[in-house]
This record gives sequence, structure tokens and C-alpha cells, in this order.
Amino acid sequence: MSKAGTIMRHALRHRSFAVGVLLSGLVVGMALLSMVWTPYAPTAMNIRKRLALPSAEHWLGTDSFGRDVLSLVLAGAQNSLLVGLVAVGIGLTLGSMLGLLAAARRGWIEEVVMRFADFTFAFPAILSAILLAAVFGPSTMNSIVAIAIFNIPVFARVVRGSANAIWARDFILAARSAGKGGFRITLEHVLPNIMAVIVVQATIQFALAILAEAALSYLGLGTQPPTPSWGRMLNEAQTMVFRAPYLAVFPGLAIAIAVLGFNLLGDGLRDLTDPRLSRQR
Repeated sequence: MSKAGTIMRHALRHRSFAVGVLLSGLVVGMALLSMVWTPYAPTAMNIRKRLALPSAEHWLGTDSFGRDVLSLVLAGAQNSLLVGLVAVGIGLTLGSMLGLLAAARRGWIEEVVMRFADFTFAFPAILSAILLAAVFGPSTMNSIVAIAIFNIPVFARVVRGSANAIWARDFILAARSAGKGGFRITLEHVLPNIMAVIVVQATIQFALAILAEAALSYLGLGTQPPTPSWGRMLNEAQTMVFRAPYLAVFPGLAIAIAVLGFNLLGDGLRDLTDPRLSRQR
């Protein structure tokens, strides 16, 4: 068996990683499927069939506007993953740059970066979204910006702490003796050695971003109609919870599967990439 096959076989034996891959793969598959096929158009309404129970025609039933719930859930996965991917990508890029800069330069630069991170922590995603909605109105872009702002200090702190540990290693001293500058050392030695930490943190933040997007949409601050969103589906279902409880069950289950899947994936990656935890297992 090849080395890659051996590594994959070992990884899949880790229960958290295996379950995380399964659940997150299911969510990604839903999003990809919705790009090419859904049972009905997600925005198509049929008032005559409003609040229809799950059946062969509508597997998960219909909502108060006669829209197919399965189609909405599938399309909602696409929206949640898009918001999470862009928001975490922005937070990862800017936060990692700040964290690497703080670790490489130290002194007053590190102090400024860390105080900026502390200041940014005072504006969680929901508060940032409220401020943006008050100025520009609620939208998907506001959700992305609000979640990205919250992610920047998270990555800055994680990367700075991990990079500081690498800068204290002997091979960094050897690189300096060879005449390499701080920028080159960061790219060639520091960043490769903390990449696993960044990937694990990104996976965990991705799960939180999906939950934040759903919360913002539920509050009416995120994705607006007619774009399908799991959070807004929950908002629309709250007045029908006794008459048609399935309207809340299916989007809520989708959110739970997505968040649990990516959290377990991040937990499994952490165990697999940390030698100390691997030895304990």
C-alpha cells in the first residue's frame, strides 16, 4: 500500500475524523447537488399545496408558501457554505498575516497587533451585522463582512502563538546565521511548520461561521429573500411550530449536521496532526 493510502487508512480509523468527513461531506454534497438539481425550483410557490405533509411528491413537505422544503434545504446548504468559505477565507488571510507579522517583528508591532485583536473582539458577528445593517441594510455581504471581522483576531492570536514557538527553535537561529531575513524565514520555515494549526483552526471556524450565518439570517440581518437560507427557514417556521413542526425540524437538522460535522473534522485533524495526542492514542 502507498504511503498516502496508509495515512488515509490511519486517519479514517480515528472516529471523530471519520464521522466528521462523513457529515461534512454530506453537507458539501447537498450544496453541489443543488447547483445542478433540486426536486423543484427553490423559489417556486404553489399556494394550493401549502403546508403539505411529507409525501412521495414532496419528500419533506411544503412550507406556508407552497415551496418544496427539500429544495430549500438543498439550496440553503449552498448559501451557508458560500458565506462560511468567503468569511473564513478573509479572516484566515488577514488574521494570519497579522499573526505572522507580530511574531516576526515583536516589540511595539506585536503589541499593536494584539491590542487591535482585543479591540476587534469587542465586535462579535451579530453586533457587527447590526451595525452594518443599520448603515447599508441587511444582506448576504453584510453577513460575510461581520463574520470575517470576528475571525480576524481569532486567527491572529492562534498564528502568533504558534509562530512564536517556532521562532524559538534552533533551526530558526541557523537560518538567521545563514543570512536569511525575517520575511524569508517566515515563508520558508515558520509558515510551513504552523500550516497544520491554521488548517485545524479554519475547520473549526468554518463550523462557527455556518452557525453565525444561520443566526444572522434568523434575525433578518443576513441573507434576504428569495435566496434560500436555513436560518430564515427557521424564522419562517416559528409561527408554524405546532401546526407544521417539520418546517423547523429539517433546516434545524441541516444546521446541526453541518456544525457537528465540521467541528468533528477539526477535532480529528487536531488529534492527527499533534504528535503528542497521537502518541497518547
